Amino acid sequence: MKVAKFGGTSLADAAQIRKVCDIVLADPQRRLIVVSAPGKRSKTDTKVTDLLIALAEKHLAAGAADKELAAVVGRYAEIARNLGLGGAIADRIAADLRARLATDTSHRAHFIDTLKAAGEDNSAKLVAEYLQSTGTDAHYISPKDAGLLLSHEFGNAQVLPESYENLRRALAGAPGITIFPGFFGYSPEGAVVTFPRGGSDITGSILAAAVKAEVYENFTDVDSVFVANPNMVAGPRALTELTYREMRELSYAGFSVFHEEALAPVFRAGVPVCIKNTNNPSAPGTKITLERFCPAGQIAGIASDNGFCSIYVGKYLMNREIGFGRRLLQVLEDEGLSYEHSPSGIDDISVILREKHFTAAKETRVIERIRTELAAEEVTVERGLALVMIVGECMRHVVGIAARATAAFARAGVNLEMINQGSSEVSMMFGVKAADEKKAVQALYQEFFGAGK
Repeated sequence: MKVAKFGGTSLADAAQIRKVCDIVLADPQRRLIVVSAPGKRSKTDTKVTDLLIALAEKHLAAGAADKELAAVVGRYAEIARNLGLGGAIADRIAADLRARLATDTSHRAHFIDTLKAAGEDNSAKLVAEYLQSTGTDAHYISPKDAGLLLSHEFGNAQVLPESYENLRRALAGAPGITIFPGFFGYSPEGAVVTFPRGGSDITGSILAAAVKAEVYENFTDVDSVFVANPNMVAGPRALTELTYREMRELSYAGFSVFHEEALAPVFRAGVPVCIKNTNNPSAPGTKITLERFCPAGQIAGIASDNGFCSIYVGKYLMNREIGFGRRLLQVLEDEGLSYEHSPSGIDDISVILREKHFTAAKETRVIERIRTELAAEEVTVERGLALVMIVGECMRHVVGIAARATAAFARAGVNLEMINQGSSEVSMMFGVKAADEKKAVQALYQEFFGAGK
C-alpha cells in the first residue's frame, strides 16, 4: 500500500481534483489518500482554511456570519458543479457548516478548530463523491471512526500513541480507495483538535506509519525540493534525495514544502517519503530516506527564516554558578515562551526566540526578572534577526565548512550576529540581520553550488 497526500493547491478547483484522481487511479497501490482543504486558485485567491477562520471569528464577534458562510459554501458548490456532481453534496456541506456554527462558542479555540477542520473534512467527502461518480470503489472515513486520537491542544495537537494501532485496524485491510481528511483528529474526550497549519502532512505521515506503507507520497506544486528557496536564488538545483534528518533541519529553517513535524512518524516506522508534483506526476521528485550517499563536504541545502530575536545575558563567572541556565529558562517558561537556540560562552548566554511571541510586555517582565533574580550584569534584546542554515549529513567531520561559509558572508558584506552548530554536525546556523537574509542565502549558494561547484 502507498499513502498519498495531496496539498491545497492540488485540490483548489475541479480541474485539479480531476488530476488528483487520475494520479490515484494510475497506481493500484495508492489506496489510502489524505487530502487538504482547497487552496488558492491564483495568487490573489483565499485558501478555504482562511475563509473558515474568518467565518469562525465573525460568528464569535457578531453571532452571525452569513456573508462568510456563503463564501465557503459557494467555493465547494462551484467545485462540485464543475465536477459534474449534483447539488446534494453541496447541500450536505452547507448543512455540516451550519451544524458546526451551532456548536458551543464558550471555548474560542475549540470553536475555531471545529470550523477549521471543516475544510479538510468536506474536501475528503467531495473527492470520495467524485471518485464514486466515476465508478470507483472509494469511500470517505472520518478520523473519529478511524481512531485518530490527538492531544487536547487546540491548533497544536500531537498524535497519541494508541492511534497507530487504531488506524492499522481501521485502514490496513479496507477495500477500495480510502479518502482520509488531513489536519485534524479527536481528543480522547471527543473534541475536534487540529495540528498546526500545514498539518495534513502530519496526518499522512501518521497513516503511512500506522499501515507500514511502502512509501508515503506527498504531492505538492513543485517537482522536487530545491537546495535553496527559488524566491531568493534564481534557478536553484533540485535535490533527488535527502535523509530524514536533513529534511527535518531544512523544514525547521524555512523550507515550506514539507511540514517540519511530519517526519517523526515515518522516520520511526522506516517508511520512505517521496515529494512529487501533482502537475507533473512523472517527475521523479525528491526521496527522503534514512541514509544516502554523498561526497564528503557536500551540503544538502540552504534554508532561512526571519522573525527572530535574541536575549543576551552577561554575568562574570556565570559558568561557576550552578543552575543559572535552568533559572533563566524557567523565567521564559513562566511567560509561556519556548526557545529556538541557546549559544553560550563562559560568561554569557544568548537565547533565540520567535519574535512574534516575545511581546513588549513580556520583554519588560523578562528583563526585570533576569536582572533581579539572576543578578545579571548585562541584559539586552536584539530584534529583527534571521536564521540562515546550511544542512548536510556529509558536512560531518569535514574541515573548512564554517570557514567557507563565513568567507562567503564577508565577501557579500553580511555581518554575523551569531553562529551555532549542533554536536551532530548535520547543520550549521548563522544569525544575521533580517535585512541581510536574502544576501546571505545568495552568498552561501554561490559558494557551495555556484558555477563549477
